[in-house]
Amino acid sequence: MAASNVSVASACLWGVEALPIQVEVATSAGLPGISIVGLPGAGVMDARSRVRCALKSCGFKMPPLHYTVNLAPAGIRKNGTGFDLPIAVAVLALSGQMSTEGLDRCLFVGELGLAGEVCETRGAVAYQMLARRLGAQLVGAGGATLGADGCDLRSLRSLADLRRGVKELPRASRPAPGLAPSGDGRVKDLDFVDVYGQEEAKRALVIAAAGKHGLLMVGSPGAGKTMLARRLPSILPPLTDAELEEVLLMSSVSGQPVDDLAVSRRRPFRAPHHSVSLGGLVGGGRPVIPGEISLAHHGVLFLDELPEFATNVLQALRQPMEDRCVRLVRVDGLYSFPCDFQLVAAANPCPCGHLGDPARSCSCAPGRVQAYQGRIGGPPLDRIDLHLDVRRPPSQLVVKGVRGVGSAPVPYTPPDGDKRQPWA
Repeated sequence: MAASNVSVASACLWGVEALPIQVEVATSAGLPGISIVGLPGAGVMDARSRVRCALKSCGFKMPPLHYTVNLAPAGIRKNGTGFDLPIAVAVLALSGQMSTEGLDRCLFVGELGLAGEVCETRGAVAYQMLARRLGAQLVGAGGATLGADGCDLRSLRSLADLRRGVKELPRASRPAPGLAPSGDGRVKDLDFVDVYGQEEAKRALVIAAAGKHGLLMVGSPGAGKTMLARRLPSILPPLTDAELEEVLLMSSVSGQPVDDLAVSRRRPFRAPHHSVSLGGLVGGGRPVIPGEISLAHHGVLFLDELPEFATNVLQALRQPMEDRCVRLVRVDGLYSFPCDFQLVAAANPCPCGHLGDPARSCSCAPGRVQAYQGRIGGPPLDRIDLHLDVRRPPSQLVVKGVRGVGSAPVPYTPPDGDKRQPWA
């Protein structure tokens, strides 16, 4: 044996933060196998079978000894599948099949397939930020997510011919998000010009965007409330470098794809269904992951059919809207997720949706209308700055295709001849 024990640096997720973990592997007498200690979760325990099959498929040998894997510090609950790669590397180094040179300068995170392929795990951006903070190199699938000089390792077979340690691994660099070719970051496929006859509503959305105000649109079905809300990101400025890194972190930890977001730099737009649970909106689960309000960080959270949301879900928005941060207290500690979002909501005026509609009469009893509107509650409404009545546009405008002001701030000439910007 090349050494009595080997330690490899890795990490695990704690909310949106990656915590450094040391994977220590040693051999002892006893029946051949792998024992994992240090509060491992179910996904970590499954690594024993994946590591054995991956090493065999890539032509490596696993001496018939008993391997004890310690995940230190042992007081932190470890979840996920990112410990497969560091355990495999430690076993190879311990058995003398690869050099230990350079291992102390690397951070290994990755899930192994049975054929030896290295798969990207949830939270690649968080791991990259930890590696950058520690001055280490992230080795694993997605090792260059934030543009650092990481190693985008795709298979254990890349370790087969290493004789001088990990410094022989190929480097794979991606451009940093701030240098990505992104244009102006605006949404190109959605534009205010597609919405006919709602110039007053467009003006209200621009005022809301300028001051980052909450907005509630109330109107009959077909008035264009959802179309207007979905086009709000088209008038918002692109994400700055600092904002983009935070948005990428939220998406990565939640298991969302980040490549398109890093290139477009568009602000997030989240529209959860009204059946969303409390944990799905504010965060939670096991392991604890961010909710929809955190995925809308530095972007727009759109709640369509606002009165149809559960009362406890709407009331849970009160503190996050004030603090721009949601704090979840669980048995194993405190989790804090940023949620600096702009709230846009839409609602019908009554259950049938035709209260105040000049074209159709409302069939709802007054008590039913009052109960329907009271589902939202006073505290959430007090935190929404702008309330807008959206009426269905005249059919002539839609038939004729009369287009109004679009998202691009182009000059126009009003009837009085005074040239000014459309949103001035």
